[in-house]
Amino acid sequence: MLTDFVPLFLMMALALGLALSLLKLHQLLGPKRPNLIKTAAYESGMDPIGTARERYSVKFYLVAMIFIVFDVEVVFLYPWAVSFRDFLAADAGLGVMMVVSFFILVLGIGLLYDIKKGGLEFE
Repeated sequence: MLTDFVPLFLMMALALGLALSLLKLHQLLGPKRPNLIKTAAYESGMDPIGTARERYSVKFYLVAMIFIVFDVEVVFLYPWAVSFRDFLAADAGLGVMMVVSFFILVLGIGLLYDIKKGGLEFE
């Protein structure tokens, strides 16, 4: 049983060995000329201002929540819409319709919450 996985383990060991050896080879043979310009933080050609630990606005998270609501809705509703005729033919159309209606209701509640919090008001 375990002998079936020998090629897989061999391939993983080979890949790990190659990656580690290339990293070590780069450390040994690569150029070592650091200077102040090379080690400075690069921020699109401009000097960085402030700390990297600044907090994001709540608007960022509200827009992200809208994206998730619509993304999840599309991912789950397209397969359902494609196979809906098969559900009707199998006399399961009403049950499936109730489940999908509940799903859309939950997503609609999430969207209404986001609208109430001002997620769609851009300045």
